[in-house]
Amino acid sequence: MHFVIMGCGRVGASLAVNLMDRGHSVAIIDQNSHAFRRLPDDFQGQQVTGVGFDRNALRQAGIEDAAGFAAVSSGDNSNIIAARVVRETFGVENVVARIYDATRAGVYNKLGIDVVAPVSWTSDQVMRNLIPLGPHVEHIDSATGTSLFYVDLDSTWYGHTVGDIERNTAARVAYITRNLELVLPNVNTVLQDGDEVRLLASVGQAEAIQRVLNHPAGADSR
Repeated sequence: MHFVIMGCGRVGASLAVNLMDRGHSVAIIDQNSHAFRRLPDDFQGQQVTGVGFDRNALRQAGIEDAAGFAAVSSGDNSNIIAARVVRETFGVENVVARIYDATRAGVYNKLGIDVVAPVSWTSDQVMRNLIPLGPHVEHIDSATGTSLFYVDLDSTWYGHTVGDIERNTAARVAYITRNLELVLPNVNTVLQDGDEVRLLASVGQAEAIQRVLNHPAGADSR
């Protein structure tokens, strides 16, 4: 598949190399030709000097045949403009934009643009280390108000089932990480010591759910 990236900073260059390593073709656009120095000498992708929302630059980068587009320059407005041009003019549905203003994320999600907000992500990671007890939020869908998070379980929950967790929290268990492997559970899946349980619930419910699971499982939970 072919991918187009706008912005050859550290993120853009790393993304381009990772896509190439996975066997995809890549074109990367940057208005500063010196930015391409961040790419390795053996980089085989296309390097386009130009503005990432300029239609001619996008066509030169092969946007009409692209499976996806990532706008990861240092400017929020440029990223959003480019993402909208690619989606609305060229019909590319798989579009991701990096923005630093997390308050705007919900607006752009409703436009069909997936948004990555690095400031919020970094803040969440710091909070996760400052406050050892969860909930540890990994993703928020601003459009629906849904949160994906994992929780710290009181040890008495091990040996109970996923169904027990869901009945006691009114949340949905999305998946379990067990010994660094993915487990897609059903209601009868029994929790084992060391499992990391990812839950889906509304954003406002996450802390209440964590409080339930921080306490010992009741006898009626089985």
